Amino acid sequence: MEEPAVKDAGTEAPTQLPVPVGWRILIGLVETEEKTTGGIIKPDDYRHVEHVSSVVGLVLKMGPLCYQDADKFGEAKEPWCKKGDCVLIPPFAGIRLVHKNGQEFRLINDDTVQGVVDDPRGWRRAV
Repeated sequence: MEEPAVKDAGTEAPTQLPVPVGWRILIGLVETEEKTTGGIIKPDDYRHVEHVSSVVGLVLKMGPLCYQDADKFGEAKEPWCKKGDCVLIPPFAGIRLVHKNGQEFRLINDDTVQGVVDDPRGWRRAV
């Protein structure tokens, strides 16, 4: 099964991803833009902070207990998200993991998902 790429097209996606357990979700962070909407090139330090505090990620894998807790989620018939969805998450949420190729991932709890978006581009944390 091929893993979705969440970095630039020129960079390989890692082939070995951790398998989330219990109610955890593995999120791949969406790459930040190199330029502002006005065309100004962002400094590397700024892009790093923007990336680390990202509020949008791609659901790569879900643990077997995601959205199964009736006390938390009631009798909902469908989970809040599924593999392949782009989701809104709080900045700095979850456990940060960095693959040897530099790609960053997060392991978050299922109740950390705040919403689902069709297009991850353009979303960033308000300052």
